Amino acid sequence: MNPLTREWIDKAEGDYHAAGLLLRARKHPNYDASCFHAQQCAEKYMKAVLCEAGKRVDRTHKLDELLDQLILVHPIWDALRESATRLTVYAVHFRYPHSSADKVMAKEALRACEFIRLPLREHLGLTSQPRTERKKAASKTKRKCKKPTQRRAAKVRKRRRTGENK
Repeated sequence: MNPLTREWIDKAEGDYHAAGLLLRARKHPNYDASCFHAQQCAEKYMKAVLCEAGKRVDRTHKLDELLDQLILVHPIWDALRESATRLTVYAVHFRYPHSSADKVMAKEALRACEFIRLPLREHLGLTSQPRTERKKAASKTKRKCKKPTQRRAAKVRKRRRTGENK
Protein backbone atom coordinates (compact mmCIF):
# COMPACT_ATOMS: atom_id res chain seq x y z
CA MET A 1 0.00 0.00 0.00
CA ASN A 2 1.18 3.48 -0.88
CA PRO A 3 2.42 5.35 2.27
CA LEU A 4 0.29 8.38 1.39
CA THR A 5 -2.77 6.11 1.16
CA ARG A 6 -1.96 4.73 4.63
CA GLU A 7 -1.78 8.29 5.95
CA TRP A 8 -5.20 9.14 4.47
CA ILE A 9 -6.62 5.99 6.10
CA ASP A 10 -5.12 6.82 9.50
CA LYS A 11 -6.58 10.32 9.37
CA ALA A 12 -9.96 8.95 8.25
CA GLU A 13 -10.02 6.47 11.14
CA GLY A 14 -9.18 9.29 13.55
CA ASP A 15 -12.17 11.25 12.25
CA TYR A 16 -14.40 8.17 12.45
CA HIS A 17 -13.55 7.56 16.10
CA ALA A 18 -13.85 11.26 16.96
CA ALA A 19 -17.34 11.35 15.41
CA GLY A 20 -18.41 8.40 17.52
CA LEU A 21 -16.93 9.79 20.73
CA LEU A 22 -18.50 13.21 20.24
CA LEU A 23 -21.87 11.61 19.54
CA ARG A 24 -21.77 9.32 22.59
CA ALA A 25 -20.34 11.81 25.10
CA ARG A 26 -22.60 11.91 28.15
CA LYS A 27 -21.72 15.24 29.71
CA HIS A 28 -20.93 17.39 26.70
CA PRO A 29 -21.96 15.79 23.40
CA ASN A 30 -21.02 17.86 20.37
CA TYR A 31 -23.36 16.86 17.56
CA ASP A 32 -22.09 19.56 15.19
CA ALA A 33 -18.53 18.27 15.48
CA SER A 34 -19.70 14.65 15.22
CA CYS A 35 -21.36 15.45 11.88
CA PHE A 36 -18.25 17.26 10.68
CA HIS A 37 -15.93 14.37 11.57
CA ALA A 38 -18.29 11.86 9.93
CA GLN A 39 -18.05 13.87 6.71
CA GLN A 40 -14.28 14.15 7.05
CA CYS A 41 -13.94 10.39 7.48
CA ALA A 42 -15.84 9.69 4.27
CA GLU A 43 -13.88 12.37 2.41
CA LYS A 44 -10.51 10.98 3.51
CA TYR A 45 -11.44 7.41 2.62
CA MET A 46 -12.46 8.58 -0.85
CA LYS A 47 -9.13 10.37 -1.19
CA ALA A 48 -7.29 7.25 0.04
CA VAL A 49 -8.89 5.14 -2.71
CA LEU A 50 -8.09 7.76 -5.35
CA CYS A 51 -4.52 7.98 -4.10
CA GLU A 52 -4.09 4.19 -4.16
CA ALA A 53 -5.48 4.11 -7.72
CA GLY A 54 -2.85 6.65 -8.78
CA LYS A 55 -5.40 9.39 -9.41
CA ARG A 56 -4.96 13.05 -8.57
CA VAL A 57 -6.51 14.02 -5.22
CA ASP A 58 -8.24 17.39 -5.45
CA ARG A 59 -8.52 19.77 -2.51
CA THR A 60 -12.27 19.71 -2.09
CA HIS A 61 -14.81 18.93 0.62
CA LYS A 62 -17.54 18.14 -1.92
CA LEU A 63 -18.06 14.41 -1.69
CA ASP A 64 -20.09 14.36 -4.93
CA GLU A 65 -17.06 15.63 -6.85
CA LEU A 66 -14.81 13.01 -5.24
CA LEU A 67 -17.42 10.34 -5.94
CA ASP A 68 -17.47 11.31 -9.63
CA GLN A 69 -13.74 10.56 -9.71
CA LEU A 70 -14.20 7.33 -7.73
CA ILE A 71 -16.81 6.04 -10.17
CA LEU A 72 -14.12 6.03 -12.84
CA VAL A 73 -12.18 3.60 -10.63
CA HIS A 74 -15.18 1.43 -9.72
CA PRO A 75 -18.61 2.29 -11.28
CA ILE A 76 -20.62 0.44 -8.61
CA TRP A 77 -19.76 3.17 -6.11
CA ASP A 78 -22.46 5.35 -7.61
CA ALA A 79 -24.64 3.62 -4.99
CA LEU A 80 -22.84 5.78 -2.40
CA ARG A 81 -24.16 9.02 -3.91
CA GLU A 82 -27.11 9.57 -1.56
CA SER A 83 -24.91 9.22 1.54
CA ALA A 84 -22.20 11.39 -0.01
CA THR A 85 -24.69 14.15 -0.83
CA ARG A 86 -26.10 14.05 2.70
CA LEU A 87 -22.64 14.22 4.28
CA THR A 88 -21.38 17.09 2.10
CA VAL A 89 -23.67 19.47 3.99
CA TYR A 90 -21.86 18.65 7.24
CA ALA A 91 -18.48 19.86 5.97
CA VAL A 92 -19.35 23.49 6.60
CA HIS A 93 -23.03 24.00 7.46
CA PHE A 94 -22.96 23.32 11.22
CA ARG A 95 -19.65 25.03 11.86
CA TYR A 96 -21.26 28.47 11.88
CA PRO A 97 -23.98 30.17 13.98
CA HIS A 98 -27.71 29.85 13.27
CA SER A 99 -27.63 26.14 12.53
CA SER A 100 -26.95 23.21 14.81
CA ALA A 101 -27.15 19.45 14.54
CA ASP A 102 -29.09 17.34 16.99
CA LYS A 103 -28.52 13.76 18.13
CA VAL A 104 -30.68 12.30 15.36
CA MET A 105 -28.73 14.19 12.70
CA ALA A 106 -25.41 13.12 14.20
CA LYS A 107 -26.50 9.46 14.22
CA GLU A 108 -27.64 9.79 10.61
CA ALA A 109 -24.29 11.34 9.66
CA LEU A 110 -22.38 8.50 11.32
CA ARG A 111 -24.54 5.89 9.53
CA ALA A 112 -23.95 7.63 6.18
CA CYS A 113 -20.24 7.72 6.95
CA GLU A 114 -20.21 3.99 7.71
CA PHE A 115 -22.14 3.28 4.50
CA ILE A 116 -19.27 4.89 2.56
CA ARG A 117 -16.42 3.80 4.82
CA LEU A 118 -17.03 0.04 4.79
CA PRO A 119 -16.93 -0.66 1.02
CA LEU A 120 -13.94 1.65 0.58
CA ARG A 121 -12.08 -0.13 3.41
CA GLU A 122 -12.87 -3.44 1.76
CA HIS A 123 -11.60 -2.18 -1.60
CA LEU A 124 -8.34 -1.14 0.07
CA GLY A 125 -7.94 -4.62 1.54
CA LEU A 126 -8.89 -3.55 5.05
CA THR A 127 -11.63 -6.13 5.53
CA SER A 128 -10.89 -6.91 9.17
CA GLN A 129 -12.07 -4.63 11.93
CA PRO A 130 -9.63 -1.96 13.06
CA ARG A 131 -7.90 -2.83 16.35
CA THR A 132 -10.02 -0.44 18.43
CA GLU A 133 -13.26 -1.98 17.12
CA ARG A 134 -11.99 -5.49 17.95
CA LYS A 135 -11.15 -4.35 21.50
CA LYS A 136 -14.61 -2.79 21.88
CA ALA A 137 -16.32 -6.01 20.72
CA ALA A 138 -14.16 -8.10 23.07
CA SER A 139 -14.87 -5.86 26.07
CA LYS A 140 -18.63 -6.12 25.47
CA THR A 141 -18.33 -9.91 25.50
CA LYS A 142 -16.30 -9.87 28.71
CA ARG A 143 -18.88 -7.70 30.49
CA LYS A 144 -21.67 -10.12 29.68
CA CYS A 145 -19.80 -13.20 30.95
CA LYS A 146 -19.64 -13.04 34.72
CA LYS A 147 -17.37 -15.30 36.73
CA PRO A 148 -19.03 -17.86 39.05
CA THR A 149 -18.09 -15.85 42.14
CA GLN A 150 -19.70 -12.75 40.64
CA ARG A 151 -22.88 -14.71 39.86
CA ARG A 152 -23.05 -16.03 43.44
CA ALA A 153 -22.51 -12.56 44.88
CA ALA A 154 -25.26 -11.17 42.63
CA LYS A 155 -27.67 -13.91 43.83
CA VAL A 156 -26.87 -13.13 47.47
CA ARG A 157 -27.53 -9.42 46.93
CA LYS A 158 -30.82 -10.21 45.20
CA ARG A 159 -31.93 -12.48 48.07
CA ARG A 160 -31.09 -9.79 50.61
CA ARG A 161 -33.17 -7.24 48.70
CA THR A 162 -36.15 -9.56 48.38
CA GLY A 163 -35.86 -10.86 51.97
CA GLU A 164 -35.10 -14.51 51.17
CA ASN A 165 -32.96 -16.44 53.69
CA LYS A 166 -31.32 -19.24 51.73
